[in-house]
Parts: sequence; C-alpha cells; structure tokens
Amino acid sequence: MDALFTPFQFEFFRNGTMAAVLVGGLCGLIGVYIVLRSMSYIGHGLSHAVFGGAVVAFVMQQSFYVGAGLWGFVAALLINQTVRRTRINADAAIGVITTASFAVGVALISRYRRFTQSFDAALFGNILGVTRTDLLVIACITAIVLVVILLLYKQLLFTTFDAEVAQVYGVPTNWVETWFALALAAAIIASIQIMGVTMIAAALVVPAITARLLTDSFHRMIALSTGLGAFTGLLGMYLSFYVDVSSGATIVLLQAFLFCLALATLARRRAGRLLQTDV
Repeated sequence: MDALFTPFQFEFFRNGTMAAVLVGGLCGLIGVYIVLRSMSYIGHGLSHAVFGGAVVAFVMQQSFYVGAGLWGFVAALLINQTVRRTRINADAAIGVITTASFAVGVALISRYRRFTQSFDAALFGNILGVTRTDLLVIACITAIVLVVILLLYKQLLFTTFDAEVAQVYGVPTNWVETWFALALAAAIIASIQIMGVTMIAAALVVPAITARLLTDSFHRMIALSTGLGAFTGLLGMYLSFYVDVSSGATIVLLQAFLFCLALATLARRRAGRLLQTDV
C-alpha cells in the first residue's frame, strides 16, 4: 500500500500534481465555451501567441506572466474584433494573428541567442519544475477565472449560442467577449508550463468534446468537462511517474483514451436504439 503513495513523498511531484489538477479543471471549464463556439483552434493558436509574448518579456527583462498575459489578451481581442468587423473567418484570423506572434518569438530567439532551457519548458511543458510560487500563481488565476465565469454565466451562455440575439436582448456582448478573452488568455498562461505550447490545445478541447458526447445538457457538460480535466491531470501525473513518460503527454493521451471510450459508449447506445427500432 505504501508503494502506491511513493510519488507523493516528493515535493516536486506534489506541486506538479496540484498544478495539473488545477490546470486540468480550468482547461476543461474554459474548453466548453471554446467547443460550443466552434473555435477549437483558438487554444492552439493563442498558446503560440503567448509564447511570442513570453520571449518579448524575457528580452525586455520583464515578468514572464505579465508579458505573456498581456500579449495573449491582446491577441485574443484582435481575433474577436477581426472576425466581427471583417469577412474573415475565425480560423483564418486565428492563423494569421497567432502565427505572426509566434514568429516574433522565434525571430527574437534567433536574434539574441541567449535564452535558457525555460523556453524548452514553455514549448513542451515542465510540470515537475513547478515551484510553490508557480503553484500560487496558478491557483490565483484559476480562482479569478472561476469567479469571472460564475459572474457572467448567463451572459456567456447566451452569447455562446447566439451573440446577435443576445445583443438584441441587451446583453453587452462586446464586454462579455472581452472578459472571456481575458479568462482564456489567463487559462493559457496558467497552463503553458504544465502542458507546453504543443499540448494546451488538446487539454482545452478533448475533455469538453468528451463531455459533449456524453450529455446534451450544458450544465452537465460544464461539470463533466471540468471533472474530466481535473481527473486526467491527477491520474496522468501519477501514471507518468511509473511509466517514465512526459507528464503533459501522459495527460493528453489519457484524455484521448477517455474520448475513445465515450465514442464507443455512444456507438453502443446508437446500436441499441437501432435494434429496438427494428424489433
């Protein structure tokens, strides 16, 4: 029995596990709105934009979280405004703005060539390098985003399903979109060290899609997606300790496995209904 709790004897593992649970739940929550808005690509894109902001902050000798956060927030606002004010589709706007931001980071890295391994961690994640300070920042970001979602719950729900009708009924859609962009950027900032730029998109989308397969209720979808994100963060960290595989990759693979189970469950339900209909 003691062997089961061996990983938790190490402080780095405890910090990493708590961070993974918080980030997993946070990504699961935000991911519901992203999936229902058909903007699954934005998680992948904004993570690249945030990387560009992180490099700029490093060059200017400013805080990683401040630089990356501001850059991600501005990128999210630019995407929303571009889609609203032009004929450009969301996927095209995301591709142009976020790829350009990522290119800024790559250009600065190639120009200055004095960066540390922290940027490898930003690209691929370094969950076992999470400090108490990082954990505190992640916890604060998670709490703030949760408060924003709760305060704007009805407005976000209305805007997500039909922004034009919501505006007719007096919902301040521009402000709602602005706050959501801020919450999304904050979630990505919290996740980047845990999942890395290359894995954040999956953490945002897979739990939400899995929940969508299992229920048609928005409220249950929120609860399921958040729970799946937190659960896979915990179990993925635990499994990665024993199989000696990257924690971020293990979490995403576990989420993909649960998605496949949900697909199989849905297929069995449909097959059962067809059999009943034939009978």
